[in-house]
Parts: sequence; C-alpha cells; structure tokens
Amino acid sequence: MPTYKCFKCGKKVQDGALEKRFVCPHNCDSKIFYKPRTKVKKIKAI
Repeated sequence: MPTYKCFKCGKKVQDGALEKRFVCPHNCDSKIFYKPRTKVKKIKAI
C-alpha cells in the first residue's frame, strides 16, 4: 500500500484511509496529500 503525507499536518496517511473519503483522518480536514519521494543513491561510474 502506498503511503502519502498530509500537506497541512505532515502526518503519514495510508492509502486505505483515503478510499471512502479523501480528507485527512488526523482531524486537520486537509484535502491535499503528496507522496514523499524515495531517496536516490548516487553511484560513481568507474
């Protein structure tokens, strides 16, 4: 399951919590979410 973050309170929100209602379940009533990027490892070429 993908994990999103609330734009207003910054808490993690599971995808399952957004199935019925697209509002932050942490009582901040935000409707804006984003998916945090994974950190990319840089490898030096030889």
